[in-house]
Amino acid sequence: MSKEILLVAEAVSNEKGVEQEVIFDAIELALAAAASKRFDDEEATIHVVIDRQTGDYEAYRSWLIVSNEVVPALGSELNMQEAADIDTDLKEGDTHQEKIDTPEFGRIAAQAAKQIILQKVREAERAKITAAYVNRVGELLHGTVKKVTRDNIIIDLGANAEGLLPRDQLIAREVFRINDRVRAILMDVNPENRGPQLMMSRSADEMLIELFRIEVPEISEETIEIKAAARDTGSRAKIAVKSNDQRIDPVGACVGMRGSRVQAVTNELGNERIDIVLWDDNPAQLVINALAPAEVVSIVMDEDTNSMDVAVEEDQLAIAIGRSGQNVKLASELTGWTINVMTEEDAGVKQEEEQGTLVEKLMKALDLDEDVAIFLVEEGFTGLEEVAYVERDEMLAIDGFDEEMVDELQTRAKDILLTQAIISEEKLEDSKPAEDLLTMEGMDQHLALVLASRGICTMEDLAEQAVDDIVGIEDIDAEKAAQLIMTARKPWFEEAEKAALGAGE
Repeated sequence: MSKEILLVAEAVSNEKGVEQEVIFDAIELALAAAASKRFDDEEATIHVVIDRQTGDYEAYRSWLIVSNEVVPALGSELNMQEAADIDTDLKEGDTHQEKIDTPEFGRIAAQAAKQIILQKVREAERAKITAAYVNRVGELLHGTVKKVTRDNIIIDLGANAEGLLPRDQLIAREVFRINDRVRAILMDVNPENRGPQLMMSRSADEMLIELFRIEVPEISEETIEIKAAARDTGSRAKIAVKSNDQRIDPVGACVGMRGSRVQAVTNELGNERIDIVLWDDNPAQLVINALAPAEVVSIVMDEDTNSMDVAVEEDQLAIAIGRSGQNVKLASELTGWTINVMTEEDAGVKQEEEQGTLVEKLMKALDLDEDVAIFLVEEGFTGLEEVAYVERDEMLAIDGFDEEMVDELQTRAKDILLTQAIISEEKLEDSKPAEDLLTMEGMDQHLALVLASRGICTMEDLAEQAVDDIVGIEDIDAEKAAQLIMTARKPWFEEAEKAALGAGE
């Protein structure tokens, strides 16, 4: 039996490519399971130790020592009274161990042992694969199609590793057969004991990026940097590139001699048309580059909504939008801005409407003549805050604006903003924070009112909050939030301390 154990450990280790220690551990578990069959009426705790050199093994049964106040579990625990009959040195929490007869394998025990060994081997294989691939997420992998199902393609990556390529991660109209060579991006590694481990994709943006990294040496050398990519898989893609060396044209380098480099990528992606866009740190210029070949006439940016209104000539509208909106959609994904493409005429009408709305708001708020309001809007003033707090010299630079007019406009705007703030404060006061919150250390009246408006009216309410719950309220940072909460919890600690002192007396 001892020799057989050594032979099994060596054979399975060599066949499955896992450490012999894993096999020994599995055999020890199997032998322990076989030995425990002799104690079916009890929850016996058995473990087996195999000598790694000789294959000899010994079995032990152990009991946990518990106090006399606890009812010991049958077969696996002993109370202190029972333990004293065995060894007076045993204490609560110790483990008492006795050697038992070594188990022998019957047919059923052998079958159970086989299952345990196979399970441990599978776990070891999965752990080995996880360790080999966990740091390769985002990498382009090569493999051979091993199996094709209705929903997935199984890819043999070698060394017992298999990748799962779902059909929804394929490029449109792609067909793979068994033994076909395939390249795909590793998107995720699943370390769980069930289900596929290596999730792959050919439709992800990373696939496009990695293919260019292979075809364009300057990218691997970091002379050229890929800043962003967007794909309509199997149809069209855009990739934005930037050169870290002024002597190198990043677009030309990615296109290659006679288009050889970009064509190699296109062929791998099922003839996906690829636009190579020059990256620009100026968002407006980047959008202009991304909408090529359409020619942009004007751009209006709205940073609050992260959007741009892009005006093009009438005959360029279809080109800018693209088939089924494809060009503008990819440009939006590439740049990170929402792009609204329109004709020059439509852009003019929209701008006039927006300016008209702003003019009316300023006329009504500041009691202005239309001409003065128009001047302000044309100079870029869109709200009361800008009028109230812009540098005085900047307003004086507007034609026709003198010191008296500027002072009057800024005074009116500040008065209106102050009135709005007072109204807001009065609304907060309706929330009525409790006296203990108002007088708490580190608290001021305004902050107490703001907290009360959020339902935090007492110190008890504040003490029950987590730091994340109040971070951001009135610009409270994490440090300030923690300080306020700990101050509010002081009464808790004082009560606990008093209770402890009372118990000690």
